[in-house]
Amino acid sequence: MTTSLARNRNYTLLWGGQALAEVGFSASMLALPLLVLALTGSPVLSGLVLTVDATAQLLVGLPAGALVDRWDRRRIMLCCEAVQVVALGGLVVAVWADAVTIPHVMAVAAVLGVCRALFEPAEDACLPRLVPESQLATAVAMNSARSSLGQMAGTALGGLLIAVARWLPFLVDLVTHVVAFVALLFLRVPPTAPVEAHPPLLRSIGEGLRWVWSRREIRVTALCAVVLNLFFTAFYVVVIVLVEGRGASFGEIGVMAAMLGVGGVLGALAAPWLHRALGPHRSIASVFWVLTLLVPCALLVESAYLVGVLFALMSFLAPTANTTISTHQLLLTPDELRGRLSGVMGVVVGGAGAAGPLVGGVLTEALSARTAVVVCAAGILSITIFVTVSPTLRGYAKAQEENKA
Repeated sequence: MTTSLARNRNYTLLWGGQALAEVGFSASMLALPLLVLALTGSPVLSGLVLTVDATAQLLVGLPAGALVDRWDRRRIMLCCEAVQVVALGGLVVAVWADAVTIPHVMAVAAVLGVCRALFEPAEDACLPRLVPESQLATAVAMNSARSSLGQMAGTALGGLLIAVARWLPFLVDLVTHVVAFVALLFLRVPPTAPVEAHPPLLRSIGEGLRWVWSRREIRVTALCAVVLNLFFTAFYVVVIVLVEGRGASFGEIGVMAAMLGVGGVLGALAAPWLHRALGPHRSIASVFWVLTLLVPCALLVESAYLVGVLFALMSFLAPTANTTISTHQLLLTPDELRGRLSGVMGVVVGGAGAAGPLVGGVLTEALSARTAVVVCAAGILSITIFVTVSPTLRGYAKAQEENKA
């Protein structure tokens, strides 16, 4: 008889500790640019701090995946939590003493990005060893719900805390990472088979890249995710410009943006059931078709709140597609390559997500906001047609059955 996830001690320790850490992280990610803006008055430097965080994560992504596959994964997670506590502690003291500098803030952002680049592949690689195969899809979906909840709660909390004191959101983030560190101390990960000798780091990275490239299912899903991420994140920026031009207040735009998280949370809770009910190909294709149908609707809706409802509907099925893809990839990949798989996918998909806002900005500069929406809709439609007719994705169910066999 399989123990439920709620009674799986190791999974609940990991999930609970990281749920708190996600709240603290999201609070800091909102507070860092606000802190820089308060110190300098420069919107450019304010945005740069988030760019530093994202760039550090992308630059370290590939070597981080290779290191996860050669080092003890639990220790990596413990070290990441400890380093973040130290970095945040120094920032809290500096802000409290009114001695913080912009280079210090940028350095902390870079440290947080590097730690996340190491932690996420380590957690992903551990997950199939903590839960049985029959519950892996549910565990992946619950991790997605955890991230969405943390983003929603942390963003709201960060705004409230920095209004009280500039150092307070970073202190709360520090405390959440201390709790996560303690939870990891009690985590027990089944040991992996010992490896006598590891190849040089660059060769390990190359092995991971070759593995990802050699699996057609992974190549195709990565391509689809990259194109969708690029056009949707561009659309997100374009829509903000569009509704602002219609006279929406910053508060209305904030509510509109938060609805993405609401849809993500609800979708993540429904993802285990939808994953089973729809089957692999429909689970993936459905999110593409929903976006294809709803993105043009932004041209017809005047209210920012109604655009927020569209956002919630757009994000509802994303966790189901992510659950299907992530579960299949984790089961397909040998344990000794799972860290590199996560690192490669994080860099590829994350790079598209980082480039999307720039594309959206260029589109709104070169075209009207309405025309830019049409361009994004056309891009999403093109990849949706590909997903629908792709033999590789249509054969996803067969590939999963062959993998189980």
